[in-house]
Amino acid sequence: MTNRAFITGISATVLNDAERDFIRAERPWGFILFKRNIETPAQVSALVAELRATLGHDDAPVLIDQEGGRVQRLGPPQWPVYPAGASFGALYDIDPKLGLAAARLSSRLIAADLIDLGITADCLPLADVPVAGADAVIGNRAYGTEPGKVAARREEAAFGR
Repeated sequence: MTNRAFITGISATVLNDAERDFIRAERPWGFILFKRNIETPAQVSALVAELRATLGHDDAPVLIDQEGGRVQRLGPPQWPVYPAGASFGALYDIDPKLGLAAARLSSRLIAADLIDLGITADCLPLADVPVAGADAVIGNRAYGTEPGKVAARREEAAFGR
């Protein structure tokens, strides 16, 4: 038997019968939520609980992209708008200590939002460094354009160091 681990998403704000059957049969390692899965805090909390109950694992990981800026699955009016990673890079360039403190605070506020909903992992581009000539998809989501500065901000945002 081959071991495998995968995460899966669902199509809407509630599980349908086919998704329940799929989860029970295929046993994903965890789940990922998208904008299409989000309405209110109570609905998201209930969905997270139902996903885990259907799988039969109360601690199954639930992931989301909650970066700030243009990539926020949780948004107004229920959740605040957070700045994009580049905002912390710009602040770091003016005052490194203040830039690191702001990155830490933003990360902790986002984490508090996620913890309240039962979401266990935030997928954000903490270590991405844009490269000239590459696709611009990361854009202002990156914490900066220089690897050393991005690494410093990544450590602060992710680990509060």
